[in-house]
Amino acid sequence: MPGKNILIVEDEPLIAMMLEDFLDALDHRVAGTADTVAAALDLVGECDAAILDVNLRGGETSWPIADKLAEAGIPFVIATGGGGDSIAEAHRHRPVLSKPFTMDAVEKVLNALG
Repeated sequence: MPGKNILIVEDEPLIAMMLEDFLDALDHRVAGTADTVAAALDLVGECDAAILDVNLRGGETSWPIADKLAEAGIPFVIATGGGGDSIAEAHRHRPVLSKPFTMDAVEKVLNALG
């Protein structure tokens, strides 16, 4: 899916910047970067797909964002350093991007979105 607008939801600035660089190298555009649920929810309508870090600062999780993306029919990838048991039941069928990220892994998981 080259040339898509990808929302990055990641609370670690260095990881978010790395993902931005990967997306640029893969001919995608960054629709926005958010580090909180509220900020990400504001950007959902501006993206074609999203990469969601499961655990955000302040004990927040990305599940409200995942729910809104799913409701809107926007595909997304779940990024986690944890195991499958950290993924909400409703989203366990979604593609997973395991940390630490590589450009190859990001490319493969985004291609899997179609």
